[in-house]
Amino acid sequence: MTEQEKYNYWLEQENIDQEVLNQLKLMEGNENEIFESFYKDLEFGTAGLRGILGAGTNRMNIYTVGKASEGFAKYLKENFKSPSIAIAYDSRINSELFAWVSARIMAKNGIKVYIYSELMPTPMLSYALRHYKCDGGIVITASHNPAKYNGYKVYGPDGCQAGPEMADAILTYINKTDMFKVELADKNDKNINIIPDSVVEGFVDAILKKRVYEAKDAVKNLNIVYTPLNGTGRRPVDLVMKKMGVKNISVVKEQEMPDGNFPTCSYPNPEIREALEKGLELLEKTNGDILIATDPDADRVGVAVKHNGDFRLITGNEMGVLMLDYICRAKTLNGTMPKNPVAVKTIVTTAMVDAVTQKYGVKLESVLTGFKFIGGVIAELEENNRLDDYLLGFEESYGYLFLGEYVRDKDAISAVMLIADMTAYYKSKGKTLVDVLEDMFKEFGYYENKTVTFAFEGASGLKKMASIMEQLRQAPPKSVAGADIIETSDYKLSITKNKHGETPILLPKSNVLAYKLSDGCSFVVRPSGTEPKLKIYMFVKGESQQKAKSRVEEMYSSIKTLIQ
Repeated sequence: MTEQEKYNYWLEQENIDQEVLNQLKLMEGNENEIFESFYKDLEFGTAGLRGILGAGTNRMNIYTVGKASEGFAKYLKENFKSPSIAIAYDSRINSELFAWVSARIMAKNGIKVYIYSELMPTPMLSYALRHYKCDGGIVITASHNPAKYNGYKVYGPDGCQAGPEMADAILTYINKTDMFKVELADKNDKNINIIPDSVVEGFVDAILKKRVYEAKDAVKNLNIVYTPLNGTGRRPVDLVMKKMGVKNISVVKEQEMPDGNFPTCSYPNPEIREALEKGLELLEKTNGDILIATDPDADRVGVAVKHNGDFRLITGNEMGVLMLDYICRAKTLNGTMPKNPVAVKTIVTTAMVDAVTQKYGVKLESVLTGFKFIGGVIAELEENNRLDDYLLGFEESYGYLFLGEYVRDKDAISAVMLIADMTAYYKSKGKTLVDVLEDMFKEFGYYENKTVTFAFEGASGLKKMASIMEQLRQAPPKSVAGADIIETSDYKLSITKNKHGETPILLPKSNVLAYKLSDGCSFVVRPSGTEPKLKIYMFVKGESQQKAKSRVEEMYSSIKTLIQ
């Protein structure tokens, strides 16, 4: 069918949801809007679904969500005896609605459902799934995307997001489903169980058991500003802070309550300064030590530190390095460092972590981007009774996993605990996190990393992004910013090429290209798995911070020309 025919087909459906019908009527006569809404089905993959809210096959609505849930239900019934599933949702528009549509479809299929009675962070879905030993999980969230988006994340029985094999299997069932013939059980169906507060308390207690150093007096003297960015973090962060003994915590009022419109920040991403402006204002007003911000589904955390009268935003790479160094330092002091410690990073994470792991004798595993791959390393350790060897997993995009026994996805809540303890510990030594970072630069060298994104909205944007990746493969660049490219790694073809020949890449295939330059710098190009963007990661090590910053800007200018 053409896009217009699909549009007409939706209009012709009897008993169609009134909100969806209103949205269909609003796009009447708008050929471009009809095309964008119906030119394809919303793609389902390892990140589940993610898209713009609205009517249509390429939009997030109760029918696209219902079709995915019906397909997932059929997959669970086919692969598990008496299957069960855990469900959570964030503060976004229609998140609760989509969660309950999913729960009722699962229940209608005879699947036991555990669903939170209120919005909860993504890591608490992973925790509940493992707690109840479920066979799958769903979180309704679009993480840190703008307000017009929502999403549908799918999890396997290990508590990790679905891998490629699982996602492909679910998609087979989804493709056989008629979205307008999906049946829902009543909300009071016997298969639907509300997750009690005891599970929330259990999650918080599990976090506190993992404290590597309890600077009780120092924590009492800590002055924290916190913002949940109108998302899910407020309640669990408050519980953790109280049990830690934090006395001085100020919450950004404008961003305290859940609100899917995100009225004070159009892009609720703790990676960007604009989202933190309200928090920085309160940090100045309260003379706070640190600003901590969690994104809407509280799986990512951003930090700003007051240092020498100014505010310094800590990058995801820098925070990961600080965390790992602190964990190793504290465990060494406490005599609790395992004999064979392991840390995990992604291939787009700073090389500075290599220097830290070498110092402490930690084995470093490098995996593809995505916490399901970090979770895979933890699962392997668990199979070999080595969970105690796991220290930390992180990626540059502000995601950290400290609580490996209980959670298998990014977890901003336990990260907040770790950051608060770390800040308090160093404050007791007369240092800020920036001081500690500067000390590490002097010890290991000046590492500068820059991540930039190029947006490609709509059908034409996706084609353009695919064209750029194909062009880079067919006609690879020979130099960048005055330095020759001496090595190219194509993770889609699983091959690394340099002057010595070709070597295989022993990781799952992925649409990623990585380049090493003759001056020791490097960069990576990959399409985002959750947004219509092309992401470029640049890595530089310099003799000084100024030289490192200057070199990364030269690289950015050259790569920007190459991409555009």
